Amino acid sequence: MNSRHALAFEDVSVRYESGAVPVLSDVTFSISAGERTAILGLNGSGKTTLLMAAVGLVGHEGGISVCGIPVGRDTVAKVREKIGFLFNVPEDQLLFPLVIEDAAFGLLARGQARGEAYRRAGKALDDLGSGGLAGWPIHKLSHGQKLRVALAGALVTRPPLLLLDEPSAGLDPPGKKALSQVLEGLDAAILVASHDLEFVERLCRRFIAIDDGRIVYDGEDLSAVRRKWGMEDAQAGS
Repeated sequence: MNSRHALAFEDVSVRYESGAVPVLSDVTFSISAGERTAILGLNGSGKTTLLMAAVGLVGHEGGISVCGIPVGRDTVAKVREKIGFLFNVPEDQLLFPLVIEDAAFGLLARGQARGEAYRRAGKALDDLGSGGLAGWPIHKLSHGQKLRVALAGALVTRPPLLLLDEPSAGLDPPGKKALSQVLEGLDAAILVASHDLEFVERLCRRFIAIDDGRIVYDGEDLSAVRRKWGMEDAQAGS
């Protein structure tokens, strides 16, 4: 697989149990460095499974590579160093009592000195408009605040690839706009799994739709996805 690709899937299938119907079937696509792409699908279509396979959280058949590194048992630690991952429920990745501790964790885990790790984590929080939360207990945060803290933790190591699972879920319209503006300013390749078409249209230029674990569209025309989901009339009337 091409090392210039931030992420590449080649004939990838995922089954959660041997002999079961695949959750992903023969998925092939690649994302270039700096490219912003949306994986679109309704609930249960396989979006989250695709992201989890990319970061080595579920097994797969076929080939997946991240920045030219094949995803496998022996390489998963190296692969994860290249990725900033945002779970669809931010609480799933917020592990420490205080915001600054969570935001700095990725750096501390790589051996960064605590003072420098906290400085960089504070900068990541500032960039997301959340610098004032650094000393706050996690349990006192709103959903939107938790999302930004989790995202700061994903960004703080400056990974070349971001995998974001439903990042706009639970945000109000101003919150969605602010998040898209932050993401637009990043150099990383971004793969957003979502069914929020308005949000991804603001951020992405390429749209990959999956249905029942298979790619059914890959292109730049979001109206093709709207037609598939029966949303043409709603868009025309908006």
